[in-house]
Amino acid sequence: MKMFNPSHTTIRILERIALTAGLFAFVLCILIMVNYYQLRRSDPLNTPGIKILVERLNSNPEDEQLKQQIRELDLLARKAFFTNRWQIKTGGYLLIFTIFVLVSSLKTIELIKPRLPVLPSDEKETFWNNRLLNRKWLSYSGIGLLVFALVFAFLSYRQLGKTLELSATNPAAAKGENTESVSPTANQTGAVSDSSSVSDTASATATAAWASWDELKQNFPGFRGPGGNGIAFQKNIPVQWDGKSGKNIKWKTAVPLTGYNSPVVWREKVFLSGANNSKREVYCYNALDGKLLWTTAIEKIPGSPAASPKVNSETGQAAPTVATNGNLVFAIFANGDIAALSMDGKISWSKNLGLPKNHYGHSSSLLVYQDLVIVQFDQSGNAAVLGLNSTNGEIAWKTSRDVKVSWSSPILVNTGSRFELILVAEPYMISYNPKTGKELWRIESISGEVGPSAAYADGIAYSVNDYSKLAAIKVGSNPTQLWESDEYLSDIPSPLATSSYLFLPTSYGTFVCYDAKDGTKYWEKELGSPTYASPVLVDGKVYQLDKKGVMHIIRPDKVFASIGEPQLGEGSVCTPAFSDGHIFIRGDRNLYCIGK
Repeated sequence: MKMFNPSHTTIRILERIALTAGLFAFVLCILIMVNYYQLRRSDPLNTPGIKILVERLNSNPEDEQLKQQIRELDLLARKAFFTNRWQIKTGGYLLIFTIFVLVSSLKTIELIKPRLPVLPSDEKETFWNNRLLNRKWLSYSGIGLLVFALVFAFLSYRQLGKTLELSATNPAAAKGENTESVSPTANQTGAVSDSSSVSDTASATATAAWASWDELKQNFPGFRGPGGNGIAFQKNIPVQWDGKSGKNIKWKTAVPLTGYNSPVVWREKVFLSGANNSKREVYCYNALDGKLLWTTAIEKIPGSPAASPKVNSETGQAAPTVATNGNLVFAIFANGDIAALSMDGKISWSKNLGLPKNHYGHSSSLLVYQDLVIVQFDQSGNAAVLGLNSTNGEIAWKTSRDVKVSWSSPILVNTGSRFELILVAEPYMISYNPKTGKELWRIESISGEVGPSAAYADGIAYSVNDYSKLAAIKVGSNPTQLWESDEYLSDIPSPLATSSYLFLPTSYGTFVCYDAKDGTKYWEKELGSPTYASPVLVDGKVYQLDKKGVMHIIRPDKVFASIGEPQLGEGSVCTPAFSDGHIFIRGDRNLYCIGK
């Protein structure tokens, strides 16, 4: 009877595994090298199809349908681009794992394989010399092929990274072309118009994938403007209007659902969100005439809680302001639902981040940075800040935070050497790399249930909270506190900083101006009404809206100087948004457009 030898069966299995791993590793190596040469020969973000469409657009710059086709085609190219990056990175790791399997299998075979029969001395020496030589050639060839493939994988990944970086910082440089700046202007009748045209591929792709920093500045893409810092860059902003008589009120229109979020403006479109206990919606209005262009319900999201959370009446179910990168609009609600919508209202992706655990309701507004949507999610016992991929909603990075629950929003600042993401929540002000979520620095500066966001100007960041303190922090690897004050504090509106002044509104209606560098108080002004909106510096003036709907327009100076106090005729708790020549204000019931 023939005896079964388990070692022979194991050897055959291991030999098949080794052969399969070897063939798979060889195919991976070839694919990685071929991919590298393809990348060297073509630009993955500048496809021939986009070039043809842009050439057609040059001859017909007002063709909105053609612009949308360019955006959609470029979005597909961007998705393929990021998929390629993931494939290269995964392929490299997979190759290393496959080689490990191959080597492990061969080594195991050697250990369990029966010893060879005794050979004559002359044959034995020849056998072992040949075996050693074969092993050397096999080892050197395998190692060489592995190193060669990994080098090509690294070069491919770096090449894609360079393309991405050039596209983000200077789209034209990535393609060796010139671009025209895109800026909304006012037409002869005073209505908002878009006089820009896409003059080349770089302009089209920058608009389609994500907006450059210059484009963000030319629009009003989120809460408190680009970067969320309360600085806007529009011109010809009106200083006189009257809601009751209709003076300089271009239009007003009712908003279907309640929301304490602020308007967001991108060219000729204005975005808002609204919600109650049963419905969550995003709205888009025509900035020219106030017509409601579309309403999109955010519903049936996997993981979304069956019932809306209990929230404070002054927070509501739709407190966070939406954000846009010029291609998609992003909205988040009190139940943790977040969604991305196209500019015509179609849902691109949606997900639930988990039910926010706080006792007022989620209110941190969203922020865009390149291809990311930044979410400050400081919930009780599980605080974090997330960077979501704007095209598919996947988590690009997530950084846990050892802070208490907060309701403030993140800000994005350019320190001169880099962009920093600055967040405040008890007990820290913390700065992060917005691309990776890596912490850059932190300092203890605040306490309590934090509502106001930070402010920044000229290398100094400011934090404030009621029953805490107002603190000025010199930013850097080793941040230091320059000065502090506890005379006037805020629990809702955020401060506003310039290189010379710090402006601080309190929710009970006092407006204060400090020296930004040393904290000297220059003046204080009673507004006559509480205020929840945050101030915005635009066109050389500070605009501060109070709860009665009175806009306090102030000249930034050491001495208080009022430019005007026009009235909306309706109460408001929302920070205004701006485009050239226009102001957009969300009142308690209506959305207003104010223009000269």
